[in-house]
Amino acid sequence: MPISLTPALLEAAYRQGIFPMADGGEIRWYAPDPRGIIDLPSFHLPRRLGRTIRQGLFEIAIDRDFESVIRACAARKETWINEEIIRAYTALHRLGKAHSVEAYSEGILAGGLYGVALGGAFMGESMFTLQRDASKVCLASLVERLTARGYLLLDTQFITSHLQTFGAIEISRNDYMRRLEKALALECRFG
Repeated sequence: MPISLTPALLEAAYRQGIFPMADGGEIRWYAPDPRGIIDLPSFHLPRRLGRTIRQGLFEIAIDRDFESVIRACAARKETWINEEIIRAYTALHRLGKAHSVEAYSEGILAGGLYGVALGGAFMGESMFTLQRDASKVCLASLVERLTARGYLLLDTQFITSHLQTFGAIEISRNDYMRRLEKALALECRFG
């Protein structure tokens, strides 16, 4: 019998370096080795994106509309985000442990990302963009927020060419678990 996702189960899994994804409607658990991270002190802000940020094209908000962000992340041809994932992460958000960073253009949601914050670790889950650079501006804003609040770990789970442009790297599971343990010992506040 399948186990239903609850906020407590999600938190326990993240604390062990495990995360869920829906595959054909069934929840599967993952702990990749190697693991993708963005080393916060080594974050690379591409020059063109820096110009975009300075132009102030987007209003950045935190946790204004978490459910719209996760649903926009799921609204693609192939997705691992099903209704059970949406319900569970929205419940985790209500408990203050899942967060969204949102970019608005003229009051309309243009891009965003969401993830889970525990201790000094932020586990990024997904991002979407409806307007050029919107999700990238959200990522830069997330890194700025995490750095300012003393976070140690930004987990990207996997590496993509998109994330590599920001300095994302792969580390071994053992290294990831050491970093996660140190990060979880901290008491950082996302909000």
